[in-house]
Amino acid sequence: MMNLQLCLALLLSIGSLYQITTGAVFMDKLANSKTCADEECSYALSLAIALDDFTAPDCRFISIKKGQMIYVYSKLTPEEGAGVFWSGSVYSERYVDQMGVLGYFPSNLVKETTKFKKNTDTVKIPTADVDFYCL
Repeated sequence: MMNLQLCLALLLSIGSLYQITTGAVFMDKLANSKTCADEECSYALSLAIALDDFTAPDCRFISIKKGQMIYVYSKLTPEEGAGVFWSGSVYSERYVDQMGVLGYFPSNLVKETTKFKKNTDTVKIPTADVDFYCL
């Protein structure tokens, strides 16, 4: 029993140290599962265009501007009563500073223009706490 308590205390200490040294903050989960093109969510599912502006409310999200192109890497499976969010990265010559930054955005503010994967070729995987951390 003592060894278990010691292990738990050590794990909590490491987690706290990680948060202090990296500045990472784990935020509330937006969903328990997501759809991706592959197990690592490393390939884009689609390319979408922003239909309206969106200002990120916290560091889990990305701000998008109307007309921006966005690579969609995952689609969160909505919980009952929750919004539908997708994860992606902005692509635009005008907003180079945002390129490569991944974050969530409301799916109803974008229109998919090109699908790289058919729905039958995608994988549904559980989300992890690390999917929702902020630096």
